[in-house]
Amino acid sequence: MDRIEVSTVVYLPPEEIFDFLVDFPRYARYSKYLKEVRQHGDGNPGTEYDLRFAWWKVGYTLRSRVTDTVRPERIDWEITKDINASGAWVVEEAPEELEDPPEGRDPEAASRIRLVAGFDPDSADESAVDLPRFASLDWVVDKVKPLALTEAKRVVARAVRDLEGESRPVELVVHERPDAI
Repeated sequence: MDRIEVSTVVYLPPEEIFDFLVDFPRYARYSKYLKEVRQHGDGNPGTEYDLRFAWWKVGYTLRSRVTDTVRPERIDWEITKDINASGAWVVEEAPEELEDPPEGRDPEAASRIRLVAGFDPDSADESAVDLPRFASLDWVVDKVKPLALTEAKRVVARAVRDLEGESRPVELVVHERPDAI
């Protein structure tokens, strides 16, 4: 199982961050390859999302489901077809030893957000994706792994911008990355 885990500090309390992160359809604005999100439910456990991705000559719609929420700490999800994948948004209190918070930001209100995703590339259903001639699913997976890490970092950084209401340099910590990238 490959894993991606990216985190950063946001200068807001966990409750505000949780309410923001549970609004999943906005993520299409953060990703270069996620083109559309259709929501089926209210964001609570059981809510499903159709995620329309497009990259290179490949277009594909994933179906995800919120499996659990622990307000304001965690939103768990899983992919429900074609690949074994799951993950979570985790909101934690930031460590007390924060160095140099951005000007105007209250370190007392800081939280750490984590985007965690695990996936088994070998579980991908090759028949689910219409690949161009001469392109194998293994080739596509090898190309997508580094893109997945780049996208995770992009999503976290852009979420911080919207959460805090302005752009700032965001220090991202990559805790785990897919194998072979």
